[in-house]
Amino acid sequence: MTSDQYTFDDPRHRYPVISPEVQQQPEPGLQSAMTPVPDLGEATYRGTGRLTGRKALITGADSGIGAAVAIAFAREGADVTLSYLPEEEEDARHVVEQVEAAGRKAVAVPGDLTSASFCRELVARAVEGMGGLDAIVNVAGKQVWQPTIEEISDEQFEETFRTNVFAPFFIVKAALPHLAPGSTIVNTASLEAYVPAPDRLDYATTKGAINNFSKGLAQQLITRGIRVNVVAPGPTWTALQVTRGVDPETLPEFGSSESPMGRAAQPAEQAPAYVFLTSAESSFVAGETLNVNGGMVTP
Repeated sequence: MTSDQYTFDDPRHRYPVISPEVQQQPEPGLQSAMTPVPDLGEATYRGTGRLTGRKALITGADSGIGAAVAIAFAREGADVTLSYLPEEEEDARHVVEQVEAAGRKAVAVPGDLTSASFCRELVARAVEGMGGLDAIVNVAGKQVWQPTIEEISDEQFEETFRTNVFAPFFIVKAALPHLAPGSTIVNTASLEAYVPAPDRLDYATTKGAINNFSKGLAQQLITRGIRVNVVAPGPTWTALQVTRGVDPETLPEFGSSESPMGRAAQPAEQAPAYVFLTSAESSFVAGETLNVNGGMVTP
């Protein structure tokens, strides 16, 4: 078992170098059916009360980074509303169990974030279920590998933007009336915002848009006492990778050939960045992009 996040050790070997077998699932995929199953920090994340009493809405909270964030937030003392697709119920149940085991409230709201009306409903149900809202974490994303621009359908391009860019816009706009000074918003960009992979053209474009959206929004909302920041993960082992998020034939080398760390990240390694940007420890941090990418140089 990996030590908790406060243990001093060599980061290159903190988690194993994985060499996943070639495997594919239809979108959106189930983490529980992956080999190996991503590590969400269930056995390792140790909370210290950094988010005591907070009320957080997290998208993509059924698996991967969003699920790891939900578990970490709960162990830090926050109630959590989990947003995910209905097809991901099996994975979401596991995360709900983890949140409740930490003694926090879990509000599960399945639905399609590409719908503006659902995003507004999601916010309303989060406020009702938790008795308020003071933290938003937008993680949900769509990523589909296509070798050339000609192979990206109009429908895929639009759905990628609606999931990755439109949904955070819809959610933040609906949530603002409920966010008091001290509230936080953390959006999710990617290494792809700086180093776009040519076979993930639409995805990379959305991540650049999220970065810019967040930096502009941060300047607007800091005048209301609301901080907006971004986490930009590098290669991380999640369900995106086995639902044609990357070229399936490259899975055995996923992350190990790209990162100076020599391996892909596990979702558990991304969660502390979101905790930091949501906690009062980062009170003077706004409009920042925190790159969690294993040492890949970005602007």
